[in-house]
Amino acid sequence: MPATVPRSAPRGAAPPDIRPVRVTGPRVARLLQEADTADDARRAGLTAEFWAEVERLGTPLVEELAGEPGHRAVTFLWRGHRATRQVLFLGNRITDRDRLAGSLLERVPGTDVWHLGLRLRADHRGSYRMAADISTGQPPADPEALQQRLRSLSAHAAADPLNRHTIATRWQPAAGSVFALPHAPARSWAGRRDNVPAGRVERHRVAASAPVGDRDTWVYLPPDHDRDEVSPLPVVVLCDGDMWFGRLGLAGTLDALIADGALPPLAVLAPDAVDRRTRWRDLGGREPFVAFLADELLPWAAGRWPLTTDPRRTVVAGQSLGGVTALYAALLRPGRFGNVLAQSASLWWRPGLPPPRGPKPPVYGAPWLVGRYAAAGPKPVTVHLDVGLHEGSMVDHNRALFQALRTAGHRVTYDEYNGGHDYACWHVALADGLVRLLGGPAG
Repeated sequence: MPATVPRSAPRGAAPPDIRPVRVTGPRVARLLQEADTADDARRAGLTAEFWAEVERLGTPLVEELAGEPGHRAVTFLWRGHRATRQVLFLGNRITDRDRLAGSLLERVPGTDVWHLGLRLRADHRGSYRMAADISTGQPPADPEALQQRLRSLSAHAAADPLNRHTIATRWQPAAGSVFALPHAPARSWAGRRDNVPAGRVERHRVAASAPVGDRDTWVYLPPDHDRDEVSPLPVVVLCDGDMWFGRLGLAGTLDALIADGALPPLAVLAPDAVDRRTRWRDLGGREPFVAFLADELLPWAAGRWPLTTDPRRTVVAGQSLGGVTALYAALLRPGRFGNVLAQSASLWWRPGLPPPRGPKPPVYGAPWLVGRYAAAGPKPVTVHLDVGLHEGSMVDHNRALFQALRTAGHRVTYDEYNGGHDYACWHVALADGLVRLLGGPAG
C-alpha cells in the first residue's frame, strides 16, 4: 500500500531549522553603512537609489547568506513618511501574536526606509500583511500597552504595497501578500493560463435538510464538457467554495491541470462556508454536513451532469476544519468517498467544543479523530495528508494520524511543507494532492 514518511522530518532526524531569526540583509546593511556617514544630500540620493532598486526587484528582498546555502535573508520593507510612528509585519505563523513588538520594522536613520529582515529556510512559502501606525504621539513604552496598541493596529493590516503578488484572505476585506523562496514547491498550475481551454463555473442553490439548510454551491465543469456525454466524470467535493472559486480562482488551476494531462476532466462541487458561525456549525466531525454532502449534494449533481458514483474516482477535500470534515466523511461513508485530501486538518477539534475565541484548545492524549480511525480498522479509502511545519501542535497531530492510519492498514500518504496555515501553501498542495489521488487522463 502506498505510504510516505514526512519529507521534511524523517524519523530519527533532527528537527528542521525553520524558525525565523532576525537578521539584517546585505542590501539594507549596505544602506545603513553608507547613510551613517553621509550628509543630507548624499543620504537622499542613497535612499532614492535604494527605492529605485526595490521598485525593480519587488519585495521582499531575498538574498543569499554567507555559509548558509539552505537559508535566505528575507527583508520586508515599508516606505514611510513623517507621520509614520511604527510599522508592523504580520507573517502567517511566523509572527508571534503574543509578542507583536518582535515583528516591528526598524527605520534606517535619516531616511524613509523601514525594514525587517528574517533568516528563513530557502523552501519557505507564505503570506503576510503589514500595517503602519500613523497615530499622534509616540508608541507606549510599557510592553503591555504597546502590545494592546499593536493588536489594534493589526486590524488595519493589508497587502504590502511594494509586493506585486497578492492573495485573498479569509473573512477580511483586505488582501494579503505572498512570497516564495527559491526552493519552495513550484506553482506549476497556479493562475489563469490564456493558452488553455477554460472550464465552466456555475453557482447553484442546493436544497438541504436542517440544520445545514439550502446552500449556495460552486460547480466546476471541465472544458468542452457535453452534458450528454456518456463517460461519467470523476468528482471532487471541496469545502469552502466561496474561497476557492469566489476569491482564489481555482478554476484556472483546474483548467491547466486538465490541459497538461495531469488530471482527467472532472467536476468539482464546492459548497459555500457562508460565515464564521455557519462554518463552525457545519465543519469538523459533523454528521449532518456529511449527510448533506453524500445524500443531497452528490445526488443533486448526478441528476444534472454525468458524474461517477464510483468511490474510487470520488475525492472529498478540505482545509483546516474542512480537512476534518473530509476525513470524517470518508470514515462514515467509505462507499461514497473513496479518496480524502485533508490539508492542515484541525485535529484539535472534538465533539462538544465551543467555538474557539483564542488559542486552539489543547489535546490530551490522541486526537479524537485519530482514535476514531484507529478503532475503525482499514477501509477502502485512500488518504493524503498535508500540514505546514509552522503549524505548531498540528504537525504532531497530523503525524499521529498518519501513523495511526498506516498501522491500521489504510492507504495513506503524507507531506509536510515549509509554511503555515495558509491558502498560499494550500493552493499548491491542493493541485499536487488531486494529481496524486486522481492523476492522469481518463481511460
